[in-house]
Amino acid sequence: MIGTIAEINDKIHSQKATVKTVEEVKTLVAKSSIEQVAKEVDVITCGTFEPMESSGAIINLGHTDPPIKIKSCWLDGVLAYSGFGAVDLYLGATQPTEDGEELKERGGGHVIEDLIAGKPVQLRAVGQVTDCYPRATFEGTITKDTVNQFYLFNPRNLYQNFIVGANSGDRTLFTYLGPLLPHLGNAVYSNTGAISPLFNDPELEAIGIGTRIFLGGGIGYITWEGTQHFPLQKRLPNKTPIGPSATLALIGDAKQMQPKWVRGCYFKNYGPSLMIGVGVAIPVVSEKVVACCAVEDKDIVAPVVDFSIPRRVRPTFGLVSYAQLKSGRIKIEGKTVRSAPLASIFLSRQIALELKEWIEAGKFTLSEPVAPIPKERSFLPFLDFNP
Repeated sequence: MIGTIAEINDKIHSQKATVKTVEEVKTLVAKSSIEQVAKEVDVITCGTFEPMESSGAIINLGHTDPPIKIKSCWLDGVLAYSGFGAVDLYLGATQPTEDGEELKERGGGHVIEDLIAGKPVQLRAVGQVTDCYPRATFEGTITKDTVNQFYLFNPRNLYQNFIVGANSGDRTLFTYLGPLLPHLGNAVYSNTGAISPLFNDPELEAIGIGTRIFLGGGIGYITWEGTQHFPLQKRLPNKTPIGPSATLALIGDAKQMQPKWVRGCYFKNYGPSLMIGVGVAIPVVSEKVVACCAVEDKDIVAPVVDFSIPRRVRPTFGLVSYAQLKSGRIKIEGKTVRSAPLASIFLSRQIALELKEWIEAGKFTLSEPVAPIPKERSFLPFLDFNP
């Protein structure tokens, strides 16, 4: 039933809220109407589980005795950034290990996964010696329980849409979408399409800065627009973008997260990354909310990009619908090409279901945004002024 977020939260507290996953809502709308579903449903959940390389962890180690001001630091051989406090670190998901040929496929994302799983991680630090921080080096072991803060702060997660990668060249290309086979041997897409959170809130009206979310199996929040946020992307009449568009910056306490939903990964000849589960609960505060969540894969598109051209702006083979992508075959210049998702559609559905269960049990309430996500950001290329 259409209500305010406060009214919906009252129903959640009393475990009387009607919660549906976004796929359930699409089915209900097809059987009845947007108006009827808006009367019956309070909250709509959606989720995604996919590589999100612009991610990382903030860690505060606590002070040693004598204290150290860390200048350089490695966690299981992975360099962590230490330039913003004596014992504060930022561990980037895509930072590769520097230790050993046998560990070359390991990076920051794997260390983050291990810490979340409660495993010990080796720390090696070199200090900048000062009068107040006299220690020069330190080696030891940390776990998530022996550090003060351990939280994910991800500058760019949840693309509203993305590209489809293909390769018309004559050799395999190893990319952030995985291997792209020569002569249009495959096509890889990363977005989960009509079940993806931001496709179901195309104008960013249901979420905003301060929105509570499911992040890595724990509670997280939207903190800001994400890097490369580009809401001015061209859009279809249904307001969904035709290519990479809005992104979000997210934060959450990694000590509460589950390794099931935060996993290190590696792309051959490209590098390490991190797969993260994100779930969004959309309050039904109007019929428009349900109308947006009724969007189907046949109604949203992505550009097929040719990676064989090594330029910032690559040529495309046109647009293809997510219904075509999910069929496992698309047409590129008359050729049938196999298509496959980089994201896990199965696990994305599981996140929507888990968030639904949290809300039904009264364990997860909705939050009012404190500010909207900006809708007027352009996307600027880096300009090389060197002659």
